[in-house]
Amino acid sequence: MSVGLAGHAARGALSTGVGLVARMLLQLASVVVLSRLLSPRDYGIVAMVVAIIGIGDTLRDFGLSSAAIQSRDLSKGQRSNLFWTNSAIGLALGLLALAGSGLVARFYDEPALTAVTQALAVTFLLNGMMTQYRAGLVRDMRFRVVARVDVVAPALALVAAVGLALAGAGYWALVAQQIVQAVVALVAVVWAGRWLPGRYDRGEPMRDLYRFGGHLLGSQLIGYLANNVDSLTIGHRFGAHALGVYNRAFQLLMNPLNQVRAPSTTVALPVLSRAAGTPQFDEIVRTGQLVLAYPVTIALAVVAGTAEPLVGVLLGPAWQEVPPVLRLLAVAGIFQTLSYVGYWVYLARGLTRELLHYSLASAAIRITCVLVGSVWGVVGVAAGYAVAPMLAWPLSLWWLGRSAGLPVRVLYLGAARVLLVGSVTGAAATVASSAAASLGPWGELVAGALAALVACAATLVLPVVRRDLHDLRRAARAALRRGQS
Repeated sequence: MSVGLAGHAARGALSTGVGLVARMLLQLASVVVLSRLLSPRDYGIVAMVVAIIGIGDTLRDFGLSSAAIQSRDLSKGQRSNLFWTNSAIGLALGLLALAGSGLVARFYDEPALTAVTQALAVTFLLNGMMTQYRAGLVRDMRFRVVARVDVVAPALALVAAVGLALAGAGYWALVAQQIVQAVVALVAVVWAGRWLPGRYDRGEPMRDLYRFGGHLLGSQLIGYLANNVDSLTIGHRFGAHALGVYNRAFQLLMNPLNQVRAPSTTVALPVLSRAAGTPQFDEIVRTGQLVLAYPVTIALAVVAGTAEPLVGVLLGPAWQEVPPVLRLLAVAGIFQTLSYVGYWVYLARGLTRELLHYSLASAAIRITCVLVGSVWGVVGVAAGYAVAPMLAWPLSLWWLGRSAGLPVRVLYLGAARVLLVGSVTGAAATVASSAAASLGPWGELVAGALAALVACAATLVLPVVRRDLHDLRRAARAALRRGQS
């Protein structure tokens, strides 16, 4: 990789990492504070709507943000055309949500969902207008600006939500949180972008961009359905309270996890797109897998081992149905993260058609597992959600090697080492937490965390793990050097 790309990657990783820590703290604050002010039903009401209309956010993007980022040559006219395309799609979807709000309420047999759906419809237009502004910042590798926006917008939204929750607004506090975040983010990226779109120009070559976006959209839609079949099933079969319980476990774990994975793509996609076809490409992918998988797997292993005291400390006694669900979702998150590196490769090399084919297979596995698991209630759904990525992960790497010609053996071996360290860490956390039950939730949590730390350190007796640690240190030093330059 050239010095220029290395510098951008390292500085991007540093800025993104700082923003990531801030966002995760905000997410944790949101979970802890709002869970004590709102009920499971409040969360369930909003989760019901989001599970259905959330697909519109995928349609609104139409894969065009990634199309703009990975394009080697993007003219001003093409960028303007993409802006108007995303904005028009956002407007159309907002109007569709308004018209279909009654259908959403009837699907769940919950009248309150009509007004909630109508209120959230405005976010489609706001996010549609924001799409290409944000893509432009990422394309220009202005990662520091992106990180700031991703912190300021949810911070102000959380303040608004807490204020409304304290005033007794109930689930409307969660609705306002989403709307405020969309408004603030749009204003921020427009201000930072310093760019105004021109008129739509039919003379600009758009076919390749739309084709890239269309194939990616297909994959994203399939992924969305697979990712939300759990919420749809629980909401439809078991009601708002059950979905609220599941949603708290999901938000407590998957939101921070997405806060890690999405920014990693923000950095990886432009860097890998420019490194495509060079000898450095495979090494970047290998190192990227380790940088992402090790900390995420170790953290989720600790969560799985200390699920009960963790919920007691963060959410309080009203949420004691959450721990078994949280534990299973942690397992799911580990295997999802191991296969996430493939997503970078497909996008960087423009292999959206191949990504679509894999997404179909992966979605079929997840939908089947979740529907079968739902026979055993909410915990059964979580178990199905956990089993699915275990089955899909080896398939994802095999498909990546077949489609992209990437030597995946090194990725299998790297993942095996990560799973070994994670298993040892999680087992230690589980045993120590259970042994400290008499100390209360805080004592259990501290005991589990300390045991996990010791167990993780003990795995360094293995030479292969020490080599991985050396690679992680080298990546961190590079990020710090470039960040200070």
